[in-house]
Amino acid sequence: MLLVIIQGVRTVKFGYGRVSTQTQELARQEDFFKCLGVDDENIYMEKMTGTKASRPHLDRLKDVVRKNDTVYIESLSRLGRSTKDLLALIDYFQNKGVTLVSHKENIDTSTPTGKLITTVMCALAEFERELIVERTQEGLKAARARGRKGGRKPKSEKEIKIALSMYDSKDFSISEICKRCNLSQGTLYKAINERKSQLV
Repeated sequence: MLLVIIQGVRTVKFGYGRVSTQTQELARQEDFFKCLGVDDENIYMEKMTGTKASRPHLDRLKDVVRKNDTVYIESLSRLGRSTKDLLALIDYFQNKGVTLVSHKENIDTSTPTGKLITTVMCALAEFERELIVERTQEGLKAARARGRKGGRKPKSEKEIKIALSMYDSKDFSISEICKRCNLSQGTLYKAINERKSQLV
């Protein structure tokens, strides 16, 4: 375990990484933590949507960190997707005397500026996510307004494009995309595979 001694105080580096779906890779985030000198045993990684406040590896990390430790994340979006949950996690770490450092946003919560930026960034991230959802819903309404009637029919190209766009953003899990776009997982995976075959 890597220990850093600052003025006689023991500190430990931790890393938390996350992706939303099983098909995404965690290697890039893991490499980032190792470059920072985080030991393998202190790297907590999981494949789970960030909309869930309770996540197994995150919960374990919260239990093991202690005062003066530092938790590194690649970006705030890896820690959580909603302002409420992000701020709750940041408050949790701060109350334990743990510093949170986000690489992408260049945020260090041990500083007053870092605390302010974190609050603003969390609000903007949630606002952007809501805009994506709003645009998705508007696209679906427009597609349905074109007069589809009767039983189930194949999904329109517009709906498939919206679903693929959400998939490419890596901000939504497969189940979230299917729910918002009213698609079955089979239909979505078929569209993803067809697109891959066209690129070959």
